[in-house]
Amino acid sequence: MRQAGRSLPEYFEVRGDGSILDAIQDADRATEITLQPIRRYGVDAAILFSDIVTPIWAVGFGIDITPGVGPTCEQPFAGAADLDRLRPIDAANDLSFQSQTVRNLVAELDIPLIGFAGAPFTLASYLVEGKPSRDYAKVKALMTGQPELWHQLCDRLADYAIATLTAQVDNGARAVQLFDSWAGALRPEHYRQYVFPHSQKILDAMADLGVPRIHFGINSGELLDQMAEAGADVVGVDWRTPLAVARERTGGRVALQGNLDPGLLLAPWDVLEAEVRRVLADNAGNPGHIFNLGHGVLPQTDPEQLKRVVDLVHAEGKANPA
Repeated sequence: MRQAGRSLPEYFEVRGDGSILDAIQDADRATEITLQPIRRYGVDAAILFSDIVTPIWAVGFGIDITPGVGPTCEQPFAGAADLDRLRPIDAANDLSFQSQTVRNLVAELDIPLIGFAGAPFTLASYLVEGKPSRDYAKVKALMTGQPELWHQLCDRLADYAIATLTAQVDNGARAVQLFDSWAGALRPEHYRQYVFPHSQKILDAMADLGVPRIHFGINSGELLDQMAEAGADVVGVDWRTPLAVARERTGGRVALQGNLDPGLLLAPWDVLEAEVRRVLADNAGNPGHIFNLGHGVLPQTDPEQLKRVVDLVHAEGKANPA
């Protein structure tokens, strides 16, 4: 996943001090950070080093990534007047550093590069709450109490995702991933009414680009059917939902990605090995499975544990091809 490098000592050497956004806007540093896990682990695809709030930061809304906290806004989104702070994005200029990073990587990689963007609900949760939230109370109040304003906000954020992903693909990314990390905070009826149309808009726009579309959320077991319906080719599954259940809920019409619990990377190898084999067995030999974690790598993870996981999955894949 996108955080595969943040447990590596070489990552901290290159990233430097300050906000992660400083490293993201430096194409040379972002290129090197993207390549580090590839060199270490020999995985089958690279994930662009960036962050889902990058386009919002680039248009000057006033968002930053606070170390140890996450995305924060000094002036959160509070009403219709704040829509003016979300001006239309010009990817060629506003995200030129990201496009350069993609071009750098495509020139160096012999494996596919996956680009990504944030989905409207998850981005809106940061803008409205002003920081990461546990209850999403302000978001839900805006969503249900001012639905017209909510849809205006999400429509603007959907345009940001479309511009971001299109630029990544135009510069060489060979797949895209839409992160709706916190959509699992919603019950299915609210997801259908307030979130689904905007995710569908993004994924429909990506259909014309001819690259695989991955859709991912955390704690989204009750939403997997809708996430597949929205237009994904691949649906990410976190560690809470068994792959067999996810395949049933998505009707077998999409590939699945996941879903080892990242916390288990800190367990003894015999425990971790059994869990990796359990995930593979849960897939039951079905085609269309991308082995992955059920979310990002924890910073305290031993890089050698990840290497052993990758080697085991590759060995099992060669021994038991789907």
